[in-house]
Amino acid sequence: MLNFLNRMNRQAQQGQNGSEEEPSKKAALVAPKKHGERTYIPNEYYELKTRIHDRLIDLIDLSLLDTVDSSVLKPQIRRLVEKILHEDERRIPLNMTERERLFQEIQDEVFGLGPLEPFLQDPTVSDILVNGYRQIYVERYGKLELTEARFKDDTHLRKIIDRIVSAVGRRVDESSPMVDARLPDGSRVNAIIPPLALHGSAMSIRRFSKDPLELEDLIVLKALVPEIGEVLKAAVRARLNIIISGGTGSGKTTLLNVLSRFIPEAERIITIEDAAELQIKQIHLVSLETRPPNLEGKGEVTQRELVKNCLRMRPDRIILGEVRGQEAFDMLQAMNTGHDGSLTTIHANSPRDAIMRLETMVAMAGFDIPAEFLRRYIASALDLIIQTARLADGSRKVTSIQEITGMEGNMVTLQEIFRFEQTGVGKDGKVLGRFRPCGVRPSFSDRLTAMGIFLPKNLFDPGRSFEV
Repeated sequence: MLNFLNRMNRQAQQGQNGSEEEPSKKAALVAPKKHGERTYIPNEYYELKTRIHDRLIDLIDLSLLDTVDSSVLKPQIRRLVEKILHEDERRIPLNMTERERLFQEIQDEVFGLGPLEPFLQDPTVSDILVNGYRQIYVERYGKLELTEARFKDDTHLRKIIDRIVSAVGRRVDESSPMVDARLPDGSRVNAIIPPLALHGSAMSIRRFSKDPLELEDLIVLKALVPEIGEVLKAAVRARLNIIISGGTGSGKTTLLNVLSRFIPEAERIITIEDAAELQIKQIHLVSLETRPPNLEGKGEVTQRELVKNCLRMRPDRIILGEVRGQEAFDMLQAMNTGHDGSLTTIHANSPRDAIMRLETMVAMAGFDIPAEFLRRYIASALDLIIQTARLADGSRKVTSIQEITGMEGNMVTLQEIFRFEQTGVGKDGKVLGRFRPCGVRPSFSDRLTAMGIFLPKNLFDPGRSFEV
């Protein structure tokens, strides 16, 4: 690619020096530009790729793409690309490296998601953020970085968005300019287009690894310590109702997936999500997903309706991907009517904020319930709140585990079992700190003992601390 850019630069300079090229071609040849460490590839390269791709679409039967193995199709497409390159009237000489890159990008356009495909194959990428067709950011190890990849234009980006959402039976257009979808590997996708997106279409992809993280992985990543892991494992096995609270990208869904591993294989699990992204490994599983309205505005199925329906499906465990609206009331009802061991997540900055948000969500359902009664309902339904956070260095940690112990006056009472205390920042920018027990043995300890689950007596000793 560097040779290609250099040649483009030389050709542009020759045009300025009075070469015999046509004036229209002189104007088209633009030298590569640099912005910091980022090289901008000339538009001519994207035009070349688009010409080849459009010609390729004319030559191949698109219906074969889903029926024939890609290992069979790729060599044939490679031969077609070679033929198109040879016949191209505006032929540009490419060396072997440049040809290989061009072949790979054309294959990504045909079989995958174009410029996004390399990032989807990169296991270190956790988020892909498209801010218009010219700008693609990725997150690696908790840090955002600008990439050199880009789309040819907004039409190219819209085609990729349409390809993603149509695969899961959804749509995005001017009448419905926002959409949630998912990729085949479970990655979550959100896209928004004009007129709501003022500077062109935008898209974000939350990646999920093909091999989901386990508790041991979280310990290695210092998101928690083994002692906290033992408490969480015991809480799930004892069928406590748990809510995971945290901000965007703080690791709520990852932790929810990890906690689900401790549900016994014999129990029937039903998951409810807006866009399916949970990675449950048990085989006795039913996964439900909401449905947006159709073109006539009909046919919508909400999380609340799915929660109501799943209660008729004889669930042992209900896992709600994220509680965000009116379904909060039905979830609390389920927890209060014999469906112990339910798990869910919520966006909140602290356990206390999580309770306040639940109150607000129930109010959204239109029920005229006195605040004190509603808080007693929440205190009766929930057992444990786990707070997660993404710290300044990009790392995710369990920052607090708090037990709901009941009511005091008209307030829900909480007692903290474990907390993370930040003590500083290392020379490498990594956050330093320690996990500490708060000296309170949780009231659910008796429930654990009754179920034959025993935790070490010194586990909650406030004199202990675990440096990370």
